[in-house]
Amino acid sequence: MKGEDDVNTARKDEEADGSGEKLLGFNSTEEHPSGPRGQDSMWRNEKYETVPLDVQGTDEDDSKGTRDSLYPQTALRKSQQENERPKDAKLWPYFQDGLRRIDYVLTYNVQMPQSTHKQSSKSCLCCRFKREPKIPPAHEDPELAAQEQRLDYHADDQRLRREEFEENLREMGLEMEKEEGTKLPGVGFLKIHAPWDVLCREAEFMKLKMPTTKIYKVSQGSSIVEKVNMFLQKVTAPLQPKVGENQTENEKHLSYPFSREKQHLFDLSDRNSFFDSKTRSSIVYEILKRTKCTRAKYIMGISSLLGSGVYTEAYPLHDGDIDGVHAETNDRKILYEQWASYSIFYKYQPIGLVRKYFGEKVGLYFAWLGVYTQMLIPAAIVGVIVFLYGCATVDNNIPSMEVCDERNNITMCPMCDRACSYWKLVTACGTARASHLFDNAATVFFAIFMALWATMFMEHWKRRQMRLNYVWDMTSFEDGESQPRAEYEFHVMKKSLKKEQSPKAENVKLTCRDRMPAYMTIITMMVFLIFVTLAIVFGVVLYRVSIMTALHMSSTPTFRTNIRATVKTTAAIINLIIIIIMDEVYGAIARWLTIMEVPKTDKSFEERLIFKTFILKFANAFTPIVYLAFFRGRIIGRPGKYLYVMGSYRMEECAHAGCLMELCIQLCITMLGKQLIQNNLFEIGVPKLKKMLRQRKIDKNHQEELNRTLHRHEKDHFLGPFVGLNPEYMEMIIQFGMVTLFVASFPLAPLFALLNNVIEIRLDAKKFVTELRRPIAVRAKDIGIWYTLLRGISKVAVIVNAFVISFTSDFIPRLVYQHMYSPDGTLHGFVNHTLSYFNVSHFQPGTEPMVPMHLGYKVDVCRYKDYRDPPWSDTPYEFSREFWAILAARLAFVIVFQNVVMLMSDFVDWLIPDIPKDISIQIHKERNLVVELFMKQERGKKYRNTVRDPSPQPLRSRPSSQA
Repeated sequence: MKGEDDVNTARKDEEADGSGEKLLGFNSTEEHPSGPRGQDSMWRNEKYETVPLDVQGTDEDDSKGTRDSLYPQTALRKSQQENERPKDAKLWPYFQDGLRRIDYVLTYNVQMPQSTHKQSSKSCLCCRFKREPKIPPAHEDPELAAQEQRLDYHADDQRLRREEFEENLREMGLEMEKEEGTKLPGVGFLKIHAPWDVLCREAEFMKLKMPTTKIYKVSQGSSIVEKVNMFLQKVTAPLQPKVGENQTENEKHLSYPFSREKQHLFDLSDRNSFFDSKTRSSIVYEILKRTKCTRAKYIMGISSLLGSGVYTEAYPLHDGDIDGVHAETNDRKILYEQWASYSIFYKYQPIGLVRKYFGEKVGLYFAWLGVYTQMLIPAAIVGVIVFLYGCATVDNNIPSMEVCDERNNITMCPMCDRACSYWKLVTACGTARASHLFDNAATVFFAIFMALWATMFMEHWKRRQMRLNYVWDMTSFEDGESQPRAEYEFHVMKKSLKKEQSPKAENVKLTCRDRMPAYMTIITMMVFLIFVTLAIVFGVVLYRVSIMTALHMSSTPTFRTNIRATVKTTAAIINLIIIIIMDEVYGAIARWLTIMEVPKTDKSFEERLIFKTFILKFANAFTPIVYLAFFRGRIIGRPGKYLYVMGSYRMEECAHAGCLMELCIQLCITMLGKQLIQNNLFEIGVPKLKKMLRQRKIDKNHQEELNRTLHRHEKDHFLGPFVGLNPEYMEMIIQFGMVTLFVASFPLAPLFALLNNVIEIRLDAKKFVTELRRPIAVRAKDIGIWYTLLRGISKVAVIVNAFVISFTSDFIPRLVYQHMYSPDGTLHGFVNHTLSYFNVSHFQPGTEPMVPMHLGYKVDVCRYKDYRDPPWSDTPYEFSREFWAILAARLAFVIVFQNVVMLMSDFVDWLIPDIPKDISIQIHKERNLVVELFMKQERGKKYRNTVRDPSPQPLRSRPSSQA
């Protein structure tokens, strides 16, 4: 409330001294101090001199429909006309006078009566909204007439709300220009401009840091560091974008929170460029959020007005066109040429220009994405080396050589009941060789490397983020408590009315008790959706089991050869399709649950939405992978005593080489599929499809002509709305999980992520520059809750990789056999050591193979992969000593691996400081320079006062106190 009082006080002061300006539109019903506005379309007094726009407009402007605009001819405006050449409103976001910039646009629906012609923009207010009484014909349907009357009442109610809201905006000092009935029928535009005094007032209230006239030299540290930096600049010069800001700045303007009383500290020689376009739009947006409409039963802000349809869209404008003959150089065009192009994928991003155009929050996202992509380069190189090591050693791998040796003549037990028969182990030769590519000695090293890589990435980003905060003057920025959301105020209003209290009572707020029904619904829905995900995974398991049995019953021998590969691939593709569909469903449900929770502020709403969406999408993406890694093949039982689901379906088991190969296939298909289909194809296709649908509303014959004559605010109307950065962050967080969580089973994951991100950066850049409306510039000094999620995933990745190495791969069994059971200390005999014996006479009735002579000879004993005692021992089919020894070794490896890697990660975290030393020195230097600047200004004031009044002031003695 204090901020609003300051605004109103400042506004009154401006009106008192006559320095303020108002732009008054025709579409208002309030009276002017000199008389009712409806009596005349033009009035004059000592403060206002308003002229209808169409008096000075051209015939072309008259033909474009109704343009409600008045602009004052004040001394300030005349001085600007002398110093600035008017801009073309078609090419630049300016009012029709070509001088005042459009800082924000609100759109609304316009319902023109069919029986009347378009009104000229010169018509007065009373003529424009004067409704002729309608005499219904005798045959008119009463219900239809009542419906039309309700629609007219609704349209009038919305118009009155708009007029009240716009008048409140004028009282805040904003200038507006209306445009109705133009090339886009049914759409009205309210163009908003913030004059200089409003910008200064709001910049002071928002505590915006602006550059002062003081310039100081930025030191690069020691001479050695400076020489290294200069050398790196020369080496990376071809990789820098040509935007004019790619050189390392050796000088920097000292920044200080803007103050109208200290304007002499700032360089105000060019007022038009002092506040850039993103700052102007963010200032207007803050005013819009603070302005209320009280005509309705409840107080409504801009969010409620948009939600109720009073206004349909709200957005700032892009700077200009990016292509065409008349496209002049602007920041948007530079970004399009030097950033949003696939041909310069190898160059660095112009992060400074991205921040200047889109704001700090968007700039931090692309900076984080760039750091993440750069850090993927060493991870991808090491992953490729690990994969090549597996390829180079596959011919020398003793276990796979034993599997492929036909002389061993090992007969395996059937893989399913009745339909499946006995099979030779040599048929699994290809799977065994392929598994070695991902399950070898280098896998453990790569898992440790990726754990340290994740820590290095987090530390590198913290340092990069701190450096950006210094360059962007965000080191002292504190995100204070923002305005309550409109939905929260609505629920507080309802609660206060129920308690028969004043709607403005300060002690009324939503408590946990008020939100308890929403909390119970959220918990129930989240648990239910997790069970839905588990049920989907179970359904895919049933698909694999049933298809496996059906294919084995096929009489085609070639079909039986590739049964397992066919089932693996089709099941992975089905999982991918389900994941993509459920991602959209879970995103919508998470938003619905968050709205039900009624968070107080936008920041709280965003964080709660992110958390719910992350839980659901993370479970959706990784539940099938977790099942393959840790559960498949471990709860199947044994021959003669299998576990069954859904009646007669056996739980599926892994191949002889383990489930690691199937886990790798699932990861590969899911990762590539999500990146190619969900991330890239949807991001390209869906926005273009929506844009085509919006343009279909216009007559195709006039579409090309309109594209040439549309103004900036009309072109941006056809662009897609900006929905936030959460979808962009979410897909990268899921990818980060794919890269780190199961990297021990898929060392090529960093390479695929790197290739995707190189395209993703340019794809997102092109989408932001060409396909989406310009977002509101939001100040931020970090990436928020996303950093917490990244850190949590990196910690969980250590534990997951430890279990993958010890339980999913054969690394621990090979190690135990080589050091405890091998007669010569090698892996010779390892395959036979992992296989147990089963007497075929112990099959349960009805489960034995229908064709027992499939191999051409009678089988008495078959083998299966497990550590169990043979049927001729005292404890047949019980777990053997080797099983317990290997289990103990696996658990010991998990504990040792987890603690060692965690200790190494914490050591790296401690070793690397969060704030670079040179940045810390520069921040301290800036504080001293601010103090020095103020002391210099104070000394200057004292000197000027002394020059004006050189007479010495007599010293006043303090009167002595009487006892």
